[in-house]
Amino acid sequence: FMAVLRPAGDFDTSYTHDMAVLRQRWHWVVMFLLLGVMFALPYFAPEPMVSLFNRIGIAIIAVQGLNILTGYTGQISLGQAAFMTVGGYVSALLVGVAGWSFFLALPAAGLGAGLVGLLFGLPSLRVKGFYLVMATLSAQFIIPWLARNTFPGLLGGAQGINVPVPTLSLPVIAGTCFLGTQYNAELGNCVYRFATPKEFWHITLVVLIVSTVVALNISRSRFGRALISVRDNDLAAELLGVNLFAYKLRAFFIAAVYAGVAGSLLAHNLRHINSQTVGLVDSILFMGMLVVGGLGSNLGPILGATLVTLLEELATVLTPVVMALLPTSAAGITAALRPLIFGLALMLFLIFEPRGLAYRWTLIKASWRLRPYAR
Repeated sequence: FMAVLRPAGDFDTSYTHDMAVLRQRWHWVVMFLLLGVMFALPYFAPEPMVSLFNRIGIAIIAVQGLNILTGYTGQISLGQAAFMTVGGYVSALLVGVAGWSFFLALPAAGLGAGLVGLLFGLPSLRVKGFYLVMATLSAQFIIPWLARNTFPGLLGGAQGINVPVPTLSLPVIAGTCFLGTQYNAELGNCVYRFATPKEFWHITLVVLIVSTVVALNISRSRFGRALISVRDNDLAAELLGVNLFAYKLRAFFIAAVYAGVAGSLLAHNLRHINSQTVGLVDSILFMGMLVVGGLGSNLGPILGATLVTLLEELATVLTPVVMALLPTSAAGITAALRPLIFGLALMLFLIFEPRGLAYRWTLIKASWRLRPYAR
């Protein structure tokens, strides 16, 4: 079946060619064209669309981490949104209180969330399945409670804290600031502020590209193959020398790092963070995105997060239309429109496309190469 995905005459001539993801010249051309369009998006798209793309990009990063944990390792987690909360608070405090640069606080937020993820990943050696879901679900209650009720002067209690705008310092060239930067008299340099969704999109896109490349390389490495063996048969993997506890903990750590990075981006994009910015519903949404996109595939998080976020946007657009058609007594139905559309989409995918959009895309490519006859 996989041989069908290669055109006739495409042979491997070296190990490098065999491992290549982009195998032909037109693959590179399409990739650079797509990246060019994505980077130029703020210059021709309206701000609401760019804001939507920011949401999609942040969701993809969070789901990529969940895919490493659930898709590759088989450890079901409902605490991804809680780890995003950790990352958001760590980044906000490092930038707003400690005075760090956002670009240093971003990896630090991922590391902080990863360490918290290790703590909640400890039960994975003893329990699995439904019991592991309950263990990770506890993070969704403990972490927001701690954010609301501890260190109110620092974390802001239930109100949360405001998050500073990310800035980038650039040198003064020929006595002038370029590229929309502003001169900072105290530091003697030029400062670029990522204050609007159009400006913030470049940060989201760069982080998304890096996270995608890292996730792809993890899945193709010895470490990724060990995670897949744990998912398929943990007893056989242990007999083959795979340290189950170590690999499960590493998977929890990486998933939480991705969540922390996504939480940092979300906090600075919204300019505010509290215990309810992302909650249990968002963790369920992330799991639904992964199911819709395809578990254990590199394309699954991208397709799933994009489709589910667009469906949510569709529900927002349809709400005033539905309210106008329904009587006043039935106006409460519109509040359920968003979860109704998501639940219906998830149910239909589980029935008709249980392997997700990524598998369907693979079948479409194979069918196209066989059309009209096998070559």
